[in-house]
Amino acid sequence: MNDKTLLVGPQLVGDVGGTNARFAVARMVDGRPVLDHHESFPAETYPTFLEGVAAFIDGCEVKPTGGVIAVAGPVTDGAIDLTNSPWQVSESELQTLGLKPVKLINDFEALAWGAPIVPEAQLESLGGPVDGDPHSTVAVLGPGTGFGVSALVRDAHGREMAMPSEGGHACFPPGDPVEDEILRILRRRYDRVSIERLICGPGLLNMHRALAEIDGRETHIDDPAQITQTAMADPNSPCGATLARFCAILGAVAGDIALTTGARGGVYIAGGIVPRILPFIKASPFRQRFERKGRFKAYMSEIPTKVIMHKHAALLGAARVAFAEAEG
Repeated sequence: MNDKTLLVGPQLVGDVGGTNARFAVARMVDGRPVLDHHESFPAETYPTFLEGVAAFIDGCEVKPTGGVIAVAGPVTDGAIDLTNSPWQVSESELQTLGLKPVKLINDFEALAWGAPIVPEAQLESLGGPVDGDPHSTVAVLGPGTGFGVSALVRDAHGREMAMPSEGGHACFPPGDPVEDEILRILRRRYDRVSIERLICGPGLLNMHRALAEIDGRETHIDDPAQITQTAMADPNSPCGATLARFCAILGAVAGDIALTTGARGGVYIAGGIVPRILPFIKASPFRQRFERKGRFKAYMSEIPTKVIMHKHAALLGAARVAFAEAEG
């Protein structure tokens, strides 16, 4: 924190996904962001994004002067068309609400800024050492409505830069004959099978149906939540097999992302699914598939993998960016 931080007013921070929108007012205390006036509502509550933000600000006793809103999709020229939502957003529209400066960033970019300041008590280990290299890149990824990927790059002088990406739309990499067959089945439906076609809520359903076809059985499940609930109650059921395969592929993908970004600082798993299946994923092949990288197995074994249990980690990251922007 520098002297300018003391002059910066409260900042609006938001985290808007395909399903829900979360907002808070952030202030800086002893160099760390603190979140007040939390509010969360389904995205469908308001016809437009601007109406949702305006309603939140109207309910704030202390009005924010600027802000950063994290959104689920790529930001282009200060605007976004949300990947899994009908809402459209632009920074210029948000300025009409009296927010200056105001910035839109990718939701997983916000998580990249937020992950390193999440308290250790709100992280759960999925294997590897307790701490990664503090001077190396950190990767953040996770399944929810879609599949997000980002990284926080660090240099030798301690400077950090978040790297947003659309890594969830990279190609799905099968790791064994069963996954080869899953890919073959999904190619009948999709011209190109991305990671997100399997590793997210709707993707879990795709995987369950593909595995049923491979096994020669019918399935009438049409809700991903039913798969996870049944799997948690009976890991030996077909739903349990689906969720185990989901965790295994997530581990393999997380390992590929760690290799691609050089994330020796650690890999953080975010998103809405993994915190709800924590006991299951801890007993799954996740870490085995994460480390199964041939000649780089020893390299991978030194990278910690952790689940972010903090519900507002993206808001913490957005707050870090908001205060940096306000300070100029």
